[in-house]
Formats: sequence, C-alpha cells, structure tokens
Amino acid sequence: MSRDRAIANAERYFDEGGFFADLARRVAIPTESQNPERGADLARYLDGEIMPSLERLGFRSRVFENPVAGAGPFLVAERKEDPDLVTVLSYGHGDVIRGQDASWRAGLKPWELKREGERLYGRGTADNKGQHTINLGAVAAVLATRGRLGFNLKILLETGEEVGSPGLKEFCDRNKSLLKADVLIASDGPRLQPDRPTVFLGTRGALNMDLVVDLREGGHHSGNWGGLLANPGIVLAHALATITGPKGKIKVKEWRPDSLTPSVREALAGLEIDGGEGGPAVDADWGEPDLTPAERVFGWSSFEVLAFVCGDPAKPVNAIPPRASAHVQLRYVVGVDPADIAPALQRHLEDAGFPMVKVTAAREGFFPATRLDPKHPWVVWVKNSLEKTSRKPTAVLPNLGGSLPNDVFSETLGLPTVWIPHSYASCSQHAPNEHLLAPIAREALRLMAGVMWDLGEPGTPR
Repeated sequence: MSRDRAIANAERYFDEGGFFADLARRVAIPTESQNPERGADLARYLDGEIMPSLERLGFRSRVFENPVAGAGPFLVAERKEDPDLVTVLSYGHGDVIRGQDASWRAGLKPWELKREGERLYGRGTADNKGQHTINLGAVAAVLATRGRLGFNLKILLETGEEVGSPGLKEFCDRNKSLLKADVLIASDGPRLQPDRPTVFLGTRGALNMDLVVDLREGGHHSGNWGGLLANPGIVLAHALATITGPKGKIKVKEWRPDSLTPSVREALAGLEIDGGEGGPAVDADWGEPDLTPAERVFGWSSFEVLAFVCGDPAKPVNAIPPRASAHVQLRYVVGVDPADIAPALQRHLEDAGFPMVKVTAAREGFFPATRLDPKHPWVVWVKNSLEKTSRKPTAVLPNLGGSLPNDVFSETLGLPTVWIPHSYASCSQHAPNEHLLAPIAREALRLMAGVMWDLGEPGTPR
C-alpha cells in the first residue's frame, strides 16, 4: 500500500542517516533566545537552514520581523495544492535555552549532535529542533511517495518560545488570513510514557509571582536583637505554609477548578505517569487527595516554590536580615481566572494574618490555560491515524502539564489544536545533557508519515 511505502520512506530517512544529518546541522546553530548576542543565529536558523529545506519540499517561505523590538523573527511557509482541500497549520520553535556549555558531562557538547546508545545528545534535540525535524521528515516521505500532500500545509516557526514567545500573539492577530487553517497539528513536549504515542489538546497555564517581606532597613545583630525583631524569613515561611497543606493541597479557593469534567475524567482514566529511565518516581501522597496522578498533573492546579531567599545563603552572617523573598508559580487549568490569580493570593495572605507579604505577578512565566474537548472530531481523527500506524493505544491528554503558547492558536486564530509530542519527560530539555530518544524519533517519523498521508485522504473533519 502507498501509505505503507510512505512510512517505509520515513523509516529509511532515519535508518540511513538523513535525520541525523539534518538535526546535526540544526543543533550546531546556537539559537539561544535568552542570549541577546544570538540574534544573528536566530535569523540564520530560519533563512539559512529551514527556508532552503522547505523550498526543496515545494514550500514558499518568508521570514518576518517580530512586532516586538529586539525579539526573534518568524518564518511562515506554505504549500498550497488546492483551496478546496483541508488546510493544516503546524508550528515549531527554532530557539533553545542557554547551552550551559560548561555543565555538560565529559564527551558531550550542546552544539554538537552525538549518539550514545539510544540517546541523541545536543541542545534542541528534544525542544524543539528534533520535533519539527521529525515532522518535516514525514512531509518529505509523503511527497516522495505520492508526489503531493493531498492537503494544504502552512508552517509557522518562531524563535522566542523559550523567552515567552514575545510578539507571537500580535503577529498572529495581524496575519490571520495568512495563517488561516482548519486545524493546528504540531509537536512539542513529552509523551505520557516513552513508548506510548500521545496527543495533548491544550496546556496548563502558568503564572510566576514574587512574594516579598520587607520589614526594615539593614540587618541587625542576632545576639543583641534576636527575640525582639521579627525575622522576615520566618514570617514568609509561615505565610507560604498557608497556601498549601503539608502535602501540596492548594488552599487558595480561587485557584481550585470547580471539577473535572466527565470527558476529562474519561480521557485520563487509567493513564500512568512514567518519566522513563532516570525519571523520578511519583510521590503517591503528594498533591490533591482523591485524584489520580494523571488527574493531578493534567486536570488540576499545582503550586510550587521555585526559589526562597533570606539573607545571604552563600555567606550567612549573625544578623537578622531585613528582607525575604520567594519566587513561586501556579500551574493552572481551564476554570481558573488568570486575572485573579495574584490578587486572590494577596487576599488569602491578608485573611491569614500576613498583610506584610506583598504579591506581584512576575513578567516572565505566563501562558493562559487552554483545552480542547477530548471528543472533538479532530482529536478522534488523529487518534485513529496514530493507532492505525502504531497498533498501540494512544494516550489522549486534555492538556499538557506544562505550558506553551497554545492560546495563540486556539483563541487568537480560533483553531482546534492537537499536539503530538515526540519527546519524553526525562529528556533534560532545560538542563545539561538534553537528548532525544532514538526509538521515539524513529517511531514518531512513522506516526507522522501516517498522519500526513491520511490528511491527503478522504474523511478528514471539516
């Protein structure tokens, strides 16, 4: 069958080294969006690497400046075969976090792709260069088999996702006609389990906040003043203890979604969290009681203390510090009002007797929560395509536990959004030694070749 030949072409792309060669070139470009000195590399990734690759596949591409001054550019590519055919928008990001060159283990470098056993090491292998390279490889496999896609495909690649996607919403809002499509099918993030095909339909939102207790000017000798002056570290520690119970149950009522909908419960029933080799074990008694681990991370809110500073931790002195601060984060789902997250925490702390703790929303770390119904026709269609290829059950997550700028596609562009991740939870994507699992990459090429083939066949949702 021709579908089988397309999948075989995708397998050969991996087995004969084409995937490794393409990814190696892309990993070698140090596209650190957190580094202001890498602006030229961000542009080079789009116009020097991705654009020529897309043009060889029959796409017309254009690079656009970011509407936010100083932020990385966008690439929009289109292969339009027939206006009456279904149109798919895909997305990826060419930027990566800082390379952290000195922290990689011996023999590994962030800008050099290296295979060791089943792992492909290099910055961006998992997030997100490897994932959009897989999708482009699947497109090429279908074109080599059928000579055409049988559908229209648009691709949006940004270079600022790791710094919060500045300008993405504005760009999409200004270019709705350019990006008009029937569905978003894209790839980012991890699978539920390394060996289980997964789709997710939105993301949890994320809001970072700073909590500050500033009691006085300067520190004071702990011998002369201990027992007389309030310690801001102790005050803040007790304030933090009112936000959750001792095992992480959230106590701020506005942060608690009303309930899990029946379709969400059904989708998450029986799913197990597995970070793969090297991943941490789930703490079974942590978080919201009476929920399964899958319901806690994909259907509920979670609060985390990311940093706590009191005095000088590196060089403590015998003085009561004047100030303490904590950087915290709420991951939240649909049903929580993002505009009320920080105000609700301020009210909660004041009611608990801690008006001296001041809450401010941090600029970084904000993505709204989004979710597509697991029974949406496009979800059912993608799930069926993946299972036809893999002959394994596909995990359907109403939303990712992490965050992505999915609201730009679901709200600004008004698209149903289906994400097919090609990584796994223990890939070290924001740490040294980032890697992509070779077996997942090969299977993902097969799966995406099947999806791309099926999009050109009758029966796609409209």
